[in-house]
Amino acid sequence: MANPFQEQLLKAGLVSKDKVNKSNKSKYKKARQQPKSGRTEADELKQQVKQAARNKQERDRELNRQKVELDNKKAIAGQIRQLVEMNRIDTSEGETAFNFEVDNKIKRIYVSDELHKQIVDGRLAIVRLNERYELIPKIVAQKIMQRDSYFVVVCNETGQLSDEPDEYADYKVPDDLMW
Repeated sequence: MANPFQEQLLKAGLVSKDKVNKSNKSKYKKARQQPKSGRTEADELKQQVKQAARNKQERDRELNRQKVELDNKKAIAGQIRQLVEMNRIDTSEGETAFNFEVDNKIKRIYVSDELHKQIVDGRLAIVRLNERYELIPKIVAQKIMQRDSYFVVVCNETGQLSDEPDEYADYKVPDDLMW
């Protein structure tokens, strides 16, 4: 017997050996049945701690994903900025206004007649960079569109490839006609 108090009661003759065994069996049964019958406060506390840890891990994963996404956007914006700055075409001597639409507003950029024709033909494109609009070659604009199409404002398709003859080819368009 493991309980010295029970041994003393046996020696004194106050309890019989059967009663001690019966008492031990009932204690043993109670101890085995208690976890089956329901959760204890300790078990509930453990569950709450585990759930809180899972919630924290999920929140940390989401924050990490957002951070990685933001870093990727910054890296792409840096690449686009570098592409535009390396390939932009100087428009400082421009006299002809080229009008284009951005966010339902008409914007204007002044270019030379040659650059104006190249924009219309689709060999040049207009991109936005830090509240400014820059001219770049169409090849560079296509690279930028692969990364993020938001930056490309105007990128016309190159020439007409139709087999039909132009009905108005015989009519000359006046030089002073601008939209």
